[in-house]
Amino acid sequence: MKRLVLATLLLGFASATFAADRTNSEVFRDVSTQVNRYVYFTIFDSVSAGVNEGVVTLFGKVTMPYKSSDIAKRIAKIDGVTAVKNNIEVLPVSAFDDQLRRRIARALYSNPSLSMYGLGPNPSIHVIVDRGHVTLDGVVNNEMDKVIANSIARSSMAFEVKNELKTNEEMRQQLEKL
Repeated sequence: MKRLVLATLLLGFASATFAADRTNSEVFRDVSTQVNRYVYFTIFDSVSAGVNEGVVTLFGKVTMPYKSSDIAKRIAKIDGVTAVKNNIEVLPVSAFDDQLRRRIARALYSNPSLSMYGLGPNPSIHVIVDRGHVTLDGVVNNEMDKVIANSIARSSMAFEVKNELKTNEEMRQQLEKL
């Protein structure tokens, strides 16, 4: 019986050592994968993360409370993650915000210049609406697409529009800093 416990403890230590050997960028890649594969993650949610020596800090906004806790639980299971600080906000329930989200998303993804971003299971332009204030988040190919998306969102009945879209090049530079 003692040998089994010792073997289990040694396996536990080996696992912890392996997890500690993972770089911030490796953990970040896995965090990104887990968020994007979360079945309830939509274009109306936005989650970002910071990784520092196994501690993952989650930021962003989601439309339902369960999404925040589900995502944090998924991240906690990643090899190399020692702790999760969940700073994801839950957006308030609002019929006006829901209508605004749908109207902007429909206009963005029906635009011939931006329709390609709507293909696939995880469209790359996210529309975050918080009490009538809109934030565009995600990744686009170039500056012109950022300008077009911003123009479309500004033509809605939003109180304010923040364009936080990044080009592929800007995102690549950000990832290199990890």
